[in-house]
Amino acid sequence: MKVGGVGAWLRARVRPVARRGSGLSGSTGGNDEPVISTVPRPSFAYVAGWVLVMLLGLQAVTGAALAAFYSPSTTDAWASVAYLQDQISLGWLVRGLHFHGASALVIVTGLHLVQTAVWGAYKKPREVVWWLGIVLLLLVLAFAITGYVLRWDQAGYWANQVEIGIAAGTPVVGGAIKQLALGGNDYGNLTLTRFYALHVAVLPSIVTLLVVMHVVVARRHGATAHWAHDGAAAVARWPQQSFRNVIAMALVFAVLLGYTVQTSGIDLAAPADPTLAYDARPLWYFRWLFGLRHLAGSAEQIVAMAVPGLLVGFFIALPLIDKKPERKPTARLMFLGPLVGVLAIIAGLTVMSVMADRGDEALAKREHEDAMRSGRLRAIAAKYGVPATGPLHLKEQLPMYRARTLWATRCADCHDATSKERAGPIIGVGYGTRASIKAFLLKPSADEFWGRTDFGKTEDAMKPVELAQAGQEPDATHFTAAELDDVVEVLYAQSGARDADQTKSDRGKKLFGEKGCSDCHSLDEGVAGGSGPGLARTRSRDWYTSYIGNPKAEIHMGTKSEMPAFADELSIVDRDLLAEYLVWLRTATKADLDRLGPL
Repeated sequence: MKVGGVGAWLRARVRPVARRGSGLSGSTGGNDEPVISTVPRPSFAYVAGWVLVMLLGLQAVTGAALAAFYSPSTTDAWASVAYLQDQISLGWLVRGLHFHGASALVIVTGLHLVQTAVWGAYKKPREVVWWLGIVLLLLVLAFAITGYVLRWDQAGYWANQVEIGIAAGTPVVGGAIKQLALGGNDYGNLTLTRFYALHVAVLPSIVTLLVVMHVVVARRHGATAHWAHDGAAAVARWPQQSFRNVIAMALVFAVLLGYTVQTSGIDLAAPADPTLAYDARPLWYFRWLFGLRHLAGSAEQIVAMAVPGLLVGFFIALPLIDKKPERKPTARLMFLGPLVGVLAIIAGLTVMSVMADRGDEALAKREHEDAMRSGRLRAIAAKYGVPATGPLHLKEQLPMYRARTLWATRCADCHDATSKERAGPIIGVGYGTRASIKAFLLKPSADEFWGRTDFGKTEDAMKPVELAQAGQEPDATHFTAAELDDVVEVLYAQSGARDADQTKSDRGKKLFGEKGCSDCHSLDEGVAGGSGPGLARTRSRDWYTSYIGNPKAEIHMGTKSEMPAFADELSIVDRDLLAEYLVWLRTATKADLDRLGPL
């Protein structure tokens, strides 16, 4: 086709000469602009365009609201979305409408294109209108891809990894595409900035331009009549068709709003973490491709690129291969049959992929764990805020997080009651209370104390305190119940507990010498015992810090200690934090510990 022929071909399709009373809109004849917008007959079959305009407007409004709170950086993106979702009034609703509005756009655009194909509205001279519609559908899908990663949670991050991986496999230009998308060799601030720019500036500009072109060209051609009503006189859109348009827009919005409220908007997974595995799943309208990739096995890269390309090619070629003017579907089965087949395959692959996941118990368990983790992190963010270092450090906001982490990694194996490898006394809530000290004095080699240590089984181990029996006079080796309570009080007071009874403690200190306790131990600051540890300030914060650093010190257990020294492994700050946690355990309850939540 010559250049002049191409120009004439485009003019015939972009600026057709319409006549009054035809199936097209009326024309002034001089400038080809419609005098009045018409339809072949009022019908809900012509509402899709206006519904799409309404949905695009909704996306623009909700998108602008989201952009007012969003911060496109790896440290702030998730935090800004979580803040909007959990703390801003109706923020969850705005975000839900934006997310589900995108799904509605895909559905209505797809239905509109299917209707156009069935009615033969892509035929001459409407080829350009059809092609613009296909491009707009692709751009709607591009909106979804660029928007999903902006949440910067595990779901969006890992789904984008898959998408970029597919694009990177493109021959010759794959590497350049990846570099351009990521802004470097890996995900970072530039990645978010580029996807954000595409999502809020580049794509909206292109879509706006193409929508205007699509509407203008389609209006010049006029609405396509049902094949059974070819030749019918056109009627004005106002008021009957316009009324139907409003009803359709209101109905779609009501369904969208109801669905958003019923589903509580849209979820937000845990913050994106490259070090944690995640079962990435694409948005529902890409699930068919996800399922097809799995069926393709080792050829998944080729399939993921070739199949969408072939589908787009088929839709673009449709008006070029179906050139006959006949629009009745039964006369075009050769062309509509493949379309129906493709749609059936897409639906089947989508259902198959979803059902495969629903039947995977291991996946369901992992998804439940991911949801629980996300809920915990969002609760932390709402209560304590997100640190400047980013959401991956959220747990550091928890009370005593560092100390509890140290306890879990350095201490729990030997001292937690549930540990199968326990080799020392149980340390948990209530450790260091009067009751626990008394229980220790009465049976120091019990399983919960020194019973699992080698030292606890030797002759050098501490002997139990003996109580005087009823009617028996107390002596140097036997305690009355009251005397035992006084000795317990002086030991309890060493921790610095504010509720210690000074009078009882003074009596206990006197008994400590009279009953021979001072033969092995000392209550004087900085003084080691004769054959046992010094007990001054036992279980206080400073004492714990010192003991953790070097339990084999003379003032502590000396060579009898089986616990390793942590002075070289843990900084003084970490040892102090751990000591603070151990002091807190003395007055804590199981409920207090549970309220801290899991690490």
